[in-house]
Amino acid sequence: MLALSSEHAVLLSASGAVHTWGLGRYTQQPSGHTKEKKTVYPDLLCVCLFNSHGQLGHGGLASEEEPRIVEALWGMPMSHVATGGWQSVCISDGDLYVWGWNESGQLGRPSRGLRKALRQQSSQQEGAQYQDASTSPAEEPKEGEQHEEIFISIQAFPALLDVTPLCEIRTVSCGCRHTAAVTTKGDLYTWGWGDYGQLGQQNLLSSDEPQQVEFFREQQMHVTDVVCGAWNTFAAVAEEEVACS
Repeated sequence: MLALSSEHAVLLSASGAVHTWGLGRYTQQPSGHTKEKKTVYPDLLCVCLFNSHGQLGHGGLASEEEPRIVEALWGMPMSHVATGGWQSVCISDGDLYVWGWNESGQLGRPSRGLRKALRQQSSQQEGAQYQDASTSPAEEPKEGEQHEEIFISIQAFPALLDVTPLCEIRTVSCGCRHTAAVTTKGDLYTWGWGDYGQLGQQNLLSSDEPQQVEFFREQQMHVTDVVCGAWNTFAAVAEEEVACS
């Protein structure tokens, strides 16, 4: 299995062994430039090319011109990998690990930029309601009353994401700034940027928390697979069998 983005790559073999390769920055230079030697490291999870948003999972933002092991994942066999615009995800024994850029909540972790945008939208709506109904909008929490929350803009190390405590993750796919995962029970969860409706939540809102797509449950459909485009999402489904009384 090969997962590619415009800036990094991860490969997982059918046997569960993971291989990667890459030439580094100079692969995108015009012809005539000296190419670097390609090196393959069998049975190791490595990533290469650019690392502008921590998508390589090494704990920093430095680019890697040679394949380098993601040490935080060492010893855990992976069954699936996927990449988005600047994020990476993988599955091990039903657990989902994420790292990279989280500006739009695509890692499913608290995003300062996303929360700020949602607050601005909420304030605008409250302001419109105030003008229409001549009622004052809700007051902002006073200093000292605000609850401190940790926001993640860049997750440079792989982190375990608890999508749902009810079941394990079967497969996952990434768009440019959103992520979708299918559970072993056939439920679809999405999170990240949703301005084009790619989260399937019947709205155009973004979310930094995994949310179940209720449409398939309401239609008694069992999701078997999911594939994300840059700004859209495709799901393969099967109708759930209804027991006859």
